[in-house]
Amino acid sequence: MRNLISLILNILTLASPVFAEELNLQQLIDEALKNNHEILIAKAKINTSKFRIPQAKSLPDPMFMFGYQNEGFRKLYNFSESPDSQWMFSASQTFPFPGKLSLKGEMASWDAESQKAFSEVIRLKTITRVKELYYDLFLAYKNIDLIKDRTILFSRIEDAALSRYSAGMAPQQEVLMAQTEKYMLLEKETMLRQKIQSTEAMLNTTIGRDVSSPLGRPAEVSYTIFPQNMEGLINTAYANSPEIRVREKMIRGAEAKVEMAKREYYPDFTINGSYFLRNKEVPDMWSLTTTINIPIFYKTKQKQAVNEAEASLSEARHELESTKIMLSSAIRDNYSMLRTAEKLMELYKNGLIPKTYQDFEAALAGYITGKVEAITVISRLKSLIEFETLYWNQFVEREKAVARIEAITGVERQASGVKGQEGK
Repeated sequence: MRNLISLILNILTLASPVFAEELNLQQLIDEALKNNHEILIAKAKINTSKFRIPQAKSLPDPMFMFGYQNEGFRKLYNFSESPDSQWMFSASQTFPFPGKLSLKGEMASWDAESQKAFSEVIRLKTITRVKELYYDLFLAYKNIDLIKDRTILFSRIEDAALSRYSAGMAPQQEVLMAQTEKYMLLEKETMLRQKIQSTEAMLNTTIGRDVSSPLGRPAEVSYTIFPQNMEGLINTAYANSPEIRVREKMIRGAEAKVEMAKREYYPDFTINGSYFLRNKEVPDMWSLTTTINIPIFYKTKQKQAVNEAEASLSEARHELESTKIMLSSAIRDNYSMLRTAEKLMELYKNGLIPKTYQDFEAALAGYITGKVEAITVISRLKSLIEFETLYWNQFVEREKAVARIEAITGVERQASGVKGQEGK
């Protein structure tokens, strides 16, 4: 039976790829910032919005007209014979009421600024996503390590059960019980390796690689020192968050739109210059005219446009307040998660894990001497594995919370792969 278990362990080891280099978080982040498609799309939108600014500030295209005027239908062309036949040339240019072009340019500029701020939102969210997937990958490998370490302890129980069974002091059921628990750990390891593959696929997608690209094992994650308080984080978010900047710039653009809608009450001017070429017997003619549009339907057109713009402005202001509330709530949630994880990590590391390990050693010694039942020893070891797993789960959840807070507040730190906290 023991040989079979060893064979399965060897197969699992061979099935998992071995990498010479550790996976570096900062390198993955740098690669994602270059190749992530959402970031590239956001950058393209910035360029698109910038190209709209000079278009919005430009005058309408001038118009040129030319034609021929004839007298009667007997001859299609009698320019030299008829005094009323003439060639006509005309050019016109529309000039919007003063201030309209500058407001259109301002609207386009604020749209470009909001796109730029939104690109920063995408960038920070991508960094957070890379970190979260990296931490998930780190946790899966860490749990596999725990399983391998604790399989050795189950082997000690199995050895003790075999010795007691050989001496006629214990039934074979206790040997099978210990071996079954080892098989259950192998099942967990197989599930963890499947999770590693799916996490690697998601991480490859985020950094812009092919989903099947090989990835190494993550380096040890450092324990992030986080001394800030919640109120300070909220104030930092209000000052630095790109999501708030997006809403603020949208408000400025909506304000410009309101002013632009009000300017539509004023008419535009079209200046037209014409030249009429006539035959030699009749002098040439010319004309200069101005056309003005009259907004007589202002109640159903211009006034409603102002109402629409003011409603959009009100919407933008409410969205800003909603965003602030949302960010404040997200910070409180993640900050609470962070501090709770710290307390639980302290409880597991300095309380439950060492005491449960002592209980296991005492129970194993008692089982060897026949004072404790096998189920007691196994339950102690299962509790030990559970507490160690929970410790690393809380460790990773804490680091994820820190990453999310950094994205919300718009504050970045350089990712590190240096070990900073022991878990055992």
